[in-house]
Amino acid sequence: MFLNTKSKSPKNKITKSQTTMAITTRILLSLFIATLFFTTIISATTNIDLDEDELSLLGEEEEGHHQLDQEHFGDDDDDEIDDRYGEGEEDGDELDDFEGIPDIDETDVVILKEGNFSEFVEKNRYVMVEFYAPWCGHCQSLAPEYAAAATELKDEGVKLAKIDATEENDLAHTYDVQGFPTVIFFVDGLHRPYPGQRTKEGIVTWVKKKTGPGIYNITSTEDAEHILKNGDKVVVGFLDSLVGSDSDELAAASRLEDDVNFYQTASADVAKLFQIDPKAKRPTLILLKKEVEKLSQFDGQFTKSAIAEFVFGNKLPLVTTFTRENAPLIFENPIKKQLLLFANSNDSEKLIAAYQEAAKLFKGKLIFVYVEIDNEDVGKPVSEYFGVNGDGPEVIAYTGNDDAKKFVFEGEVTTESIKAFGEDFLEDKLKPFFKSDPIPESNDEDVKVVVGNSFDEIVLDESKDVLLEIYAPWCGHCQSLEPIYNKLAKHLRGVESIVIAKMDGTANEHPRAKSDGFPTIVFFPAGNKSFDPITFDGDRTVVGLYKFLKKNAAIPFKLQKPASSKSEDAGVDATKSEDEDTDSNDLKDEL
Repeated sequence: MFLNTKSKSPKNKITKSQTTMAITTRILLSLFIATLFFTTIISATTNIDLDEDELSLLGEEEEGHHQLDQEHFGDDDDDEIDDRYGEGEEDGDELDDFEGIPDIDETDVVILKEGNFSEFVEKNRYVMVEFYAPWCGHCQSLAPEYAAAATELKDEGVKLAKIDATEENDLAHTYDVQGFPTVIFFVDGLHRPYPGQRTKEGIVTWVKKKTGPGIYNITSTEDAEHILKNGDKVVVGFLDSLVGSDSDELAAASRLEDDVNFYQTASADVAKLFQIDPKAKRPTLILLKKEVEKLSQFDGQFTKSAIAEFVFGNKLPLVTTFTRENAPLIFENPIKKQLLLFANSNDSEKLIAAYQEAAKLFKGKLIFVYVEIDNEDVGKPVSEYFGVNGDGPEVIAYTGNDDAKKFVFEGEVTTESIKAFGEDFLEDKLKPFFKSDPIPESNDEDVKVVVGNSFDEIVLDESKDVLLEIYAPWCGHCQSLEPIYNKLAKHLRGVESIVIAKMDGTANEHPRAKSDGFPTIVFFPAGNKSFDPITFDGDRTVVGLYKFLKKNAAIPFKLQKPASSKSEDAGVDATKSEDEDTDSNDLKDEL
């Protein structure tokens, strides 16, 4: 109790201040006790304790046994292709025997470790850092592109470095490295992820955008010829002057595009080299690409927004062939909806011509993608994800967002038929397609097999509590979980209200079966199938899963001892009783 030394009240008289303080203290004490009480209640309701019989039947006394390692470094490109197209194992296993790696001149790439990292980043204003793993095949594919970019950028005051994340674990964790390769760009010590293409051209263009003026002047034909020879795609503005309002609009638009270089010229001779009519009214603008559609002519108002919209809609090729290198152009594009043509490389020439012609009508609305079915590296796994078998051709529309809906085209691939299909896709007139294995003829095992076409019947049965594992056959963690999951199902085979089920997430789909990776375990309570399922994120042990079921099951249950065990126990008790009677009779005889 604090006394007020300035008080003139008699010694034994309680002051108004003291009364107020006493009331406040009681209120705080009451709140504290109430908090403890409710915390205890909440703890009691969320912590499910099992009795000794249940623990004994489960065969485990404590949680935590056989716990699966959930921390991992994945392969970023595998994640990029598999996760964006719906599948991806937690391990992100990489090619163990990556052969045929060419000699690479990495003279201009700096090797960083924890001992020199901080000092190097502090001393250099612009630093790009690649976190890699020696066994990562995609890091090895990036290496020559990264080294070439380092050489080209060294005279621009930009340093490219690399860190072996398997050796420098602390640095990898500091910068939240989740997969390989992870590339980060530092400016004055502040960092941001590099989102661009993993090619020399992509890296150089992106870095120059972040470090340079954004727009470059072309004043000689020699400079123009060099750009035409080396540039992948360029925007060129033909202006009256290299300074002024038109130049400002062009520069502002350039800052909105990371992967396209912008140039300006006032020279008629330079403009002619870029296929611009020297007598054209200025300002005028073109986009040049090394693609089938080489030249795109801008015909809008010369404003930042109009220029940016033009470049955005025309910078991609009419049809993008799917590869690991250009995957970011597809996945990270603001245009999410895609039309994918699956065909054998031998049959693609005639099909792509019709496909490209149709694509011209959907610039800025749809991404047209060609997937080579017979490409073992990426074409085959992408085809398998979309359920494409055989040699094709097949066309599938894909929403490319969280719902990941697919729509199958039926008919001959012609320009007109693809135009109609694309229009129906944009107008939401198509019926979605979901993959499914055949429904198994028998399904009598403890763990019930679910496929896409049996999902409603088994998982969405309102009379059952259903635990569902969504797995991938090649997933290491799924394989480790299998004996645990089977043991749980065996223990619960006698509980009629519970179904323990599994579904191959690489071969089956359903709008209610969404996975964030493999394995994903979700629970659908009885009587609540219209709501989102409950995701299991606890210890992957028999006890951990059993407690999860006890806590969330809509229909209460208790693990029962199997009849065979009861008979065995009864036999043991009878034998024990007979032995005791014999011992008693022997004792009586001795007496």
